[in-house]
Amino acid sequence: MSADTFVRQARAADADDLARIQVASWQAGYAGLIPAPVLAELTSADAHERWRGQWHAAVASPPTSRHRILVAVESGEDRERTLAGFTSFGPATDPDRWPATDAELYELHVDPALTGRGHGSRLLNALADAVRDDGFHTLCAWALESDTSLREFLASAGWAPDGARRQLDMGTPVPELRLHAAVSV
Repeated sequence: MSADTFVRQARAADADDLARIQVASWQAGYAGLIPAPVLAELTSADAHERWRGQWHAAVASPPTSRHRILVAVESGEDRERTLAGFTSFGPATDPDRWPATDAELYELHVDPALTGRGHGSRLLNALADAVRDDGFHTLCAWALESDTSLREFLASAGWAPDGARRQLDMGTPVPELRLHAAVSV
């Protein structure tokens, strides 16, 4: 276990690590769940650069003050700090959700080499605190129907499917379902 772990707001300087973690997480978690050519395109070196630019912009100039990115940081025995994971969230985007009171978990990723150390739980707890502080009452998130790891993780934290479903077009339909959780006030 690391000597020190914590969650903080993302900084523009974190953009490369955010892209690195996103790509590594997708490679480890989505293999076999989405078509291989789509995954290869989303995780290529060119894609990494695009994600880095997008994360830099999202941190440096979020659309609103309620759009946030939090990072989990781990310090090793040598006190070297490593970004272990991140979450991004903000007002809900679905037309049947009310963005004034409903928040959406956009992304939640932990570096595959650092899973099992509590970073995902720390991020989810910090997210819940932040959305509560921002006045949200509910959280929702879309998950691939076949992504049992994410769905089980969220279920263990009290999330449940709300009945909404959609299909991603990735050359073949990839079903998703929406989960939700109440934010205690």
